[in-house]
Amino acid sequence: MTSHAPAETAPADRTLPQAVLWDMDGTLVDTEPYWIAAEHELVEAHGGTWTHEDAMSLVGNPLRESAKVLRDRGGVDLPVDEIVAFLIGRVIDQVRVEVPWQPGARELLATLRDAGVRCALVTMSYRELAAPVADLAPEGAFEVLVCGDEVERGKPDPEPYLLAARRLGVDVTRCVAVEDSPAGIASARASGAATLGVQAVVPVPAAPGLSRTPSLERVDLDLLTRLVAGEVVDLMADDAVPEAVAP
Repeated sequence: MTSHAPAETAPADRTLPQAVLWDMDGTLVDTEPYWIAAEHELVEAHGGTWTHEDAMSLVGNPLRESAKVLRDRGGVDLPVDEIVAFLIGRVIDQVRVEVPWQPGARELLATLRDAGVRCALVTMSYRELAAPVADLAPEGAFEVLVCGDEVERGKPDPEPYLLAARRLGVDVTRCVAVEDSPAGIASARASGAATLGVQAVVPVPAAPGLSRTPSLERVDLDLLTRLVAGEVVDLMADDAVPEAVAP
């Protein structure tokens, strides 16, 4: 059942998630503009055109899949590996200047760490980009990284989230996955994790069984506890009104 109420104190008989599994781009850090700028630069250098809609269609996709689209739709006459390398290089350059953390992200990571809730970063970015971002998170926030160059099947396949749970040694159905993109949300839900969609670059439509929030600033331990207990909480509903809901 779905609750539109803000998170309240969880009943004492509920337990915290075994782990929180985090997407990176868009969810924890606002790097999507970096990726989009790199896409435009590359396509324009090859004489093609790249629209906002084209860029939005790639959000959350595995990098090699995005590279194929840039080649086929954007006219980039380069091998897939070279396209991926260019995109990653441009984004790393920007991250070295500034890591644009989403509002509430660092605070929530620190809260989870202090509460003993384990965290994994589950991203389609490659490790050469994900590792520096993870290193700039609150110390000890991430125990495991699963990156796009370490899986056979990227999002929307559940493999990345299943691998993260396996590396942590936890039950994925006792975890909360936090995502912002359609591909990522599909991946997380298919893994069996309780899934929280965060509104970022692309819309997060309402869907049965999907919890939603407009910002990580609205997320706390109580909310995550409710989600792993089986509640579905929609903090983006226009008609949000408090109501008592049983899991």
